[in-house]
Amino acid sequence: MVSRVVVGAHYGLRDWLAQRITGALIAVYAVALSAVLLTMAQPMTYAAWKDLFASGWMRVATLLFAVSVAWHAWVGMRDILMDYIKPAGVRLALQVGVLLTLAAYLGWTIQILWR
Repeated sequence: MVSRVVVGAHYGLRDWLAQRITGALIAVYAVALSAVLLTMAQPMTYAAWKDLFASGWMRVATLLFAVSVAWHAWVGMRDILMDYIKPAGVRLALQVGVLLTLAAYLGWTIQILWR
């Protein structure tokens, strides 16, 4: 019989589902942004980009996209670090570094979108 050690972590179906949902959201945003850009009659200048992101729906969609990318990246990086970095201290330090980096990117995204 295989003995399973329960460590309090709740990985598995929830993270698998999170990867699929965030991946789908990323794909939907990419298709929607492509459609918007292809249907624009004006050339893409700074003013055109500014007008595009001035609308509330685009800001919210972009923020949802950024959160989806961050969550998708976190689940993937966490799994990679758990699989390949065996010393617990090094793994924890790398995980904290990844989390801080993703949080900084999200903060930067919010600053850009609502500045």
